[in-house]
Amino acid sequence: MTAIPERPTPERRRGPVVAALMLGMALAALDGTILSTAVPQIVGDLGGFSVFSWLFSGYLLAATVTLPVYGKLSDTFGRKPVLIAGIILFLIGSVLCATAWNMGSLIAFRVVQGLGGGAIQGTVQTIAADLYPLKERPKIQAKLSTVWATSSIAGPAIGGLLAGYADWRWIFLINLPVGALALYLTVRHLHEPGRTRARENGDTARTERGPRPATGAPSPPRPRVDWAGALAVFATGTLLVTALVQGGVAWPWLSAPSLALLAGTALLAVVTFLVERRAAEPIIPGWVWRRRPIAAVNLALGALGLLMIAPTVFLPTYAQSVLGLGPIAAGFVLSAMTLTWPISAALSDRVYNRVGFRRTAITGMSFALLVLLAFPLLPFPGQAWQPALLMLLLGGALGLFQLPLIIAVQGTVGWSERGTATASILFCRQLGQSVGAALFGALANGILTNRLADAPGDGLPRDLDSVAHALDDPAALTARAADFLRRAVDSAVDAVFLGAAGAAALCLLVLLFVAPRRFPVHQDPAPDPAPDTRPNKASDAATDAS
Repeated sequence: MTAIPERPTPERRRGPVVAALMLGMALAALDGTILSTAVPQIVGDLGGFSVFSWLFSGYLLAATVTLPVYGKLSDTFGRKPVLIAGIILFLIGSVLCATAWNMGSLIAFRVVQGLGGGAIQGTVQTIAADLYPLKERPKIQAKLSTVWATSSIAGPAIGGLLAGYADWRWIFLINLPVGALALYLTVRHLHEPGRTRARENGDTARTERGPRPATGAPSPPRPRVDWAGALAVFATGTLLVTALVQGGVAWPWLSAPSLALLAGTALLAVVTFLVERRAAEPIIPGWVWRRRPIAAVNLALGALGLLMIAPTVFLPTYAQSVLGLGPIAAGFVLSAMTLTWPISAALSDRVYNRVGFRRTAITGMSFALLVLLAFPLLPFPGQAWQPALLMLLLGGALGLFQLPLIIAVQGTVGWSERGTATASILFCRQLGQSVGAALFGALANGILTNRLADAPGDGLPRDLDSVAHALDDPAALTARAADFLRRAVDSAVDAVFLGAAGAAALCLLVLLFVAPRRFPVHQDPAPDPAPDTRPNKASDAATDAS
């Protein structure tokens, strides 16, 4: 059957839904930034300094491994119930976090938050693609990028104010009014019309959701959920992310715990493959990797997650330890990247509509590669404006790279596959961040260990965290020792940025040799008006262009 182009939702009906999406995204975006500045107060109240990093790792773990599951559920049952469940779960986790009595309970409740955060991240991106036709998607994506940019700047300030002048528990309670408003707008204004699509092999079309069929008409098949596959994906992801997060931190990489986790991951990956191969509706369908456009973007965004560790994790350490800036000023050096990223993303459609998605992404990543290679050339110790300028350029380059690829993938699939496809690229990006944190952390500590072997005098620290803490108290060091430590940190961070440049080069190879020259464009059949929405009087047939 010939597909009819999907009619876009009128602007007057998009507004409340877009507001709900932005509020939902704000919950996830503020989560890490608002918490980071309150860690000293939390540790002082609850203790558990040795495991406080799991406040972030636990959330990341839960949000990452559930992304594929929520993506498939949103394709099966619709976006609205998955988003509502995610917001409610996130708010329940927030209330529980505010009542935590020790570090262990707070970490457990952060995992509950992460289970909700995974649903929010993937489903918001998918609904954004549902709302807008291909040519207009940069509008909503730019708005969502602005939420992340604003959160990266406002989050640390809000967290510091609440922890310093109120109580750290308000960091979690402040989520309640934001989430409640997002929940109300979602329930009240998000309507998903019934859609009819043809099967990929050309079989008879079937209705996925919508009004019940007339009496005597055959009922559509009940959706089946691959719960065994969901459990296998969750278990595999949990072991893998735990191994990457804790390896080299809680125990050495070649120790028994690391080897056991990696071996368990490999075993569970085989089990997951066998389970998914037999499932009628697998959580991670084979077409995610068989289709060249999606497989290429998955690999490219995995490389993006890898290289993002250099600025997000190591640049603040560089700014404080090498440049001697305070935590707030160091945060502003990093936030320069978030200023140009949404602007570049919003303007990217003017580029990819002329030269295509692939060439636009190649252009953005090429500029990012040059910026990453320029970082080790900065003078020692340098001025704060120098890395800030590089971050401005890097944000502009990555905005030009990431958004066109996300839009390209969402444009290659229909409504019934968009949640799974979106979740797969987000999952690969976050998995890349976990791999990058482990890989570049080991690289930085290895460089420091080699440099500190020739340190002047005894008693100097031997790893990156200890060096950063030592430089926070310069009175305890001689001028010669402090200068030596700063140069050691500078060398370690330079090596990390060179490693990030390698990830950028790998990404370019994927775009050049794996990604198709032109991304195909899928056109959804026109939606039937849902019973509880007003009919669309304007015939807004949208022609999506690759």
